[in-house]
Amino acid sequence: MTDPNRANDNTENSAPTGEPVVSKPYIMPDDPEVGSAEALAKELAEAKDRTLRTLAEMENLRQRTRREVADAKTYGITGFARDVLDIADNLQRALDAVPAETKEAADPGLKALIEGVELTERSLLNALEKNGVKKFDPIGEKFDPNFQQAMFEVPDTSVPSGTVVQVVQAGYMIGERILRPALVGVSKGGAKAAPSADFTV
Repeated sequence: MTDPNRANDNTENSAPTGEPVVSKPYIMPDDPEVGSAEALAKELAEAKDRTLRTLAEMENLRQRTRREVADAKTYGITGFARDVLDIADNLQRALDAVPAETKEAADPGLKALIEGVELTERSLLNALEKNGVKKFDPIGEKFDPNFQQAMFEVPDTSVPSGTVVQVVQAGYMIGERILRPALVGVSKGGAKAAPSADFTV
C-alpha cells in the first residue's frame, strides 16, 4: 500500500533548481566554428557572390530597359503610321488617275491642283521618313516573300522567272521591320534566276 504522507521519490532525485543546462549545438566537421576567421571568410565570400549577382542582374535590367526604350522610340508610331499609309495610297491613286497627256494639256487650274497633290504626297512621305518610315518599290528585284506579297504572275520571258515586274502597292519599312509588304506581280516563264553563289567542285 502506498503511504499518502510519503513524499514522491522523483522529487528527491530531481536536480536542484537553477539555470537550465543547454547543450552545445552540433557543428558539422566541415563547418567552421561561429566567429572564427574561416566562418567570417565564408560569410564574406557569400556576400560578395550575392553582390556580384545583384550587380549582374541590375546591368541586364539596364540593358533590357535601354533596348525597350529604343524600340518604343522607333516602333511606337507603328499604328499611327499604318493609318497614314492609307492617305499616302489615296494621294498616289489620285495622281495615277490623271494620264500623262492630260497633265501636259491641262489648263493652269488643273495643273496647279495636280502639283498641289504631288507636293502633299512628297511632304507626307518626308514626314514619314523623318519618323523612320521608308517607302520601298521592289520593281526589277527578285521576289522576296519577307518583303513582298505576290498578287499574280505575269508571263514575261525577258526577265528571269520570279522577278518583280509590277508593283500594285508600294511597301513600307519602319526601322528594320516591315510595316507593310509591297503587293507585286511576279514574272513567270523566263529563265531561272541565277544562284546567288557559285559552287565549284
